[in-house]
Amino acid sequence: MPGTEAIDPRYAEIDNWPTIDAVTAMIEGQREAIEALNSQADAIAAACAAAAQRLLSSQGRLIYVGAGTSGRVAVQDGVELTPTFGWPEERLLYLLAGGLPALIESAEGAEDDVADAERQIAEHAVNAADVVVAVAASGRTPFTLRAIEVARARGALTIAIANNASTPILEAVLHPILLGTGSEIISGSTRMKAGTAQKAAVNIISTTIMLKLGKVYQGQMVDMIVSNAKLQRRAAGIVQMLTSCSEEEAMAALKRGENSISKAVLIAKGNTPEGAAKLLGDNGGILGKAIAALGEK
Repeated sequence: MPGTEAIDPRYAEIDNWPTIDAVTAMIEGQREAIEALNSQADAIAAACAAAAQRLLSSQGRLIYVGAGTSGRVAVQDGVELTPTFGWPEERLLYLLAGGLPALIESAEGAEDDVADAERQIAEHAVNAADVVVAVAASGRTPFTLRAIEVARARGALTIAIANNASTPILEAVLHPILLGTGSEIISGSTRMKAGTAQKAAVNIISTTIMLKLGKVYQGQMVDMIVSNAKLQRRAAGIVQMLTSCSEEEAMAALKRGENSISKAVLIAKGNTPEGAAKLLGDNGGILGKAIAALGEK
């Protein structure tokens, strides 16, 4: 498999192609990007299981590290975890080359700043309770590589996603994930195939971790943050489905449970708000375990 910076002669004249041919080629490239995950299912599953165990047994953080496109892909995944799964914001951290301003402004030179990587790791006191996910298309980005090396030395569980084989970042971590997407249709534009594969991988990793942490029950987002009218309706629907109560009963349970879906489910099953809170507290905040404690499946 050629590297991400390799030139593919098939596309040397793509700027002169009919529009439909260029679009079709790019669609095919996106399909190939997703297919690159197939060979990594075992590696991804192992990384997720280890990460969930680390986060379950501590108050550690899920930390994303990256530069440029890879950093933005990582942040895009992380910011969804609080509204979707109720993952605490204080247990999320983003270490980016160039800092958070690099999300909206190019800071390409920052990717070489290894001193900044060391500074950010130290400033945020990364430690053995944390899980660090590094993303780098080339697998050689100095900022990202140094950050993951220092994080591992501090005891953090380290996962790396790269699109080139036999690269330093994959050798530096406990859980390497190689997404061999090869050369890009537009030479060197890793926001295309490499970026798509990265986005799919971090989505799968974070979602699987949340599954293992009990943030999902019977396929539903039971720790979702209810922040608007649309989500209120969705939350009520989840309570209805999990308890077979009426819409009115579901809305009333949500109100009594202060918009916590997990509490509302337990309330709709006949518990008081205080009893629901205690059940969840006694079972690590996991609805499935709380329901099992009631003697239900």
